[in-house]
Parts: sequence; C-alpha cells; structure tokens
Amino acid sequence: MVRHVRWGILSTARIGVRRILPALVRSRTGIAHAVASRDPARARTVAAQFNIPRVHASYEALLADADVDAVYIPLPNSLHMELTVRAAQAGKHVLCEKPLGLTAAQAQTMVEAASRAGVLLQEAFMYRFHPQTDEVRRRLTSGAIGTPWLVRAAFTFGVTSADDIRLNAGLGGGGLLDVGCYCVSVSRLLLGEPQSGWSTATFERGVDVRLAGMLRFPTATALIDCGLRAPYRQLCEVVGSDGTITVPRPFQPEEDPAVVVERTGNQEDRVELPGTNQYTLMLDHMGTCILEKQLPRFPAEDAVANMRVLDALAASTRSGQIHRIMGDGPPGLTD
Repeated sequence: MVRHVRWGILSTARIGVRRILPALVRSRTGIAHAVASRDPARARTVAAQFNIPRVHASYEALLADADVDAVYIPLPNSLHMELTVRAAQAGKHVLCEKPLGLTAAQAQTMVEAASRAGVLLQEAFMYRFHPQTDEVRRRLTSGAIGTPWLVRAAFTFGVTSADDIRLNAGLGGGGLLDVGCYCVSVSRLLLGEPQSGWSTATFERGVDVRLAGMLRFPTATALIDCGLRAPYRQLCEVVGSDGTITVPRPFQPEEDPAVVVERTGNQEDRVELPGTNQYTLMLDHMGTCILEKQLPRFPAEDAVANMRVLDALAASTRSGQIHRIMGDGPPGLTD
C-alpha cells in the first residue's frame, strides 16, 4: 500500500474548507486525517463533510497527535509564526498560508524552527504550481518576447463584511499582506530580486485597503496594485523588448481553462491550458517531497525574501520614501 501524508487542519477557516480540503480529496499523496477547532460542533460538521476520522477540540491536541504527519495553517496572519514554530517543535511538516509571517524577521524565525526540527516548511502560494505559470516562465526563458523590462501585477477585490479579519490590524490585516503578496511574489518569480521599492496606500481602520507600488530590479521594473476596497481584478502582464505576455487570471483561474497570450508585432499566440486544481498540485508536490525526501521547488527561504519586499513597501507607505531591499540602489535610499 502506498503511504500517504496524514494532514491535520488547524481550524475550520473558510479557505481550508473551500480550497484545501476539497483539494486533499483529489490528492495522490495526502489525506485529511484530523481537524481542530475552538468550535467542536463546527469541527464535527467539517469532519463529516470530508470524512476526516479525527476531531480535536484544541490546536494543542492536534499537534500532539502522533498520527498527524503535516499540518495546514489557515489561521490569521498574526498567528502564523506561533503555530508554525509549535508545529515544527512537535515534528510536523507545515504548509502555512501566505504570507508566511507578519515580517521578514518572523518568517526567518519560522524557517529556522523548521530547519532545527528537520521538517519541511512551505508557504501556500498555490499559483506557482499551475501550468500557466510554468508556461509564462518557459516563454520568458526562451526569449519569446525579448528582454523583459516591465511586469504589471494586480490583485484587488471588495471586502463586504465589516468584521472581516482582513480589516483587523491586530490580526495582520491589510491588502498588501492578503493579496499584494501575490503581486510581489510573481514579480520576483519572473524578474528576480528587487533592489528597492516605493508605495502609496489608502488606509481604513489601521490597514491598507488600496495600495499601488513600484519595485526596481537591476534591469527591470514591476508595477503592482492591490486592495480590499476595489473592484475584483487580477492580472499579470510581462512587457519585453519584442512583445508581451499576458495572463488574465494569474492567481485564481479556478478550474477553468487557463489562458496565456503572447503578442509580438502583429502576431498573437493564444494558448489555452486545461483546467486543473492548483491546490491539489501544491499539496501533491509537498507530499512527494515529504514521502520521497525531495527538495521543494520553492524553499522556505523564498518566503523570507518575499516578506523582505513586503516590509519595504509597508515602510514606504509610512515614510513616503523609496526603501532599499537588497543590493546597490540609487543614492539617497532609506535603509
């Protein structure tokens, strides 16, 4: 019998119920073995819905469950570091929702805890495992649009509930951490590491609800915008010296056919990729790494680098200045 990774789900948060648990049902490498919640009735309902054999009344009890190999953490951003460190100390592999922490320093603490414990830590950027992302990277590497000099990335939507945790500063809310992290991640995935960043934002209840920023790379620039009080939008466009590559739904294509459009001169090459579940692809990759002791495509240190950029953008909204991220930037940058 093929052994599977036995997953424990820390909380009955909506993203876990809507995204991760259905993806685990289709997984080749993992099964949902336990769920924990401060609301036992809610946990039992979710367990019954997804045929999860064990229900725990506390996160501590789930982490103490010897039959749980890995945990998924969909809790508020402010709890990511604490629960990841505790899970690592309990010997559990960890898939943690993005962003990994509230700051790069927190993310580094989490990476070090996982390393000491000898467990795998991954940030749940599911879009990186979708074939459309691989298609964009393949085309860039082949030189299909020449030298890339600009990436535009956007992810916005409108929060409808007044008590949404994304509007709660104490829980690590704000558009930059919730969806701006995707824009930063894809910009880095396509262009490398930025040297500096600048941003401006509109705030509500202490969190950014609309943010626009610019990242300066050694030979390119990224323009990003994100928000919680804006029309629903997602977009990634790469502009090269000879053409463009556009992905209309780079982060949440759902399971619809995905589209990548390349334009050079008067020619348009429109590629449609079959629909897939990118959450299942992410879980299966992590499961394979755990079961076969393989290195992940995206090491946990990448999350620290992503948080470093988010830190710089957040600082820029407060200071109004450009903030250095790494390397040599233009004169006068704030450290």
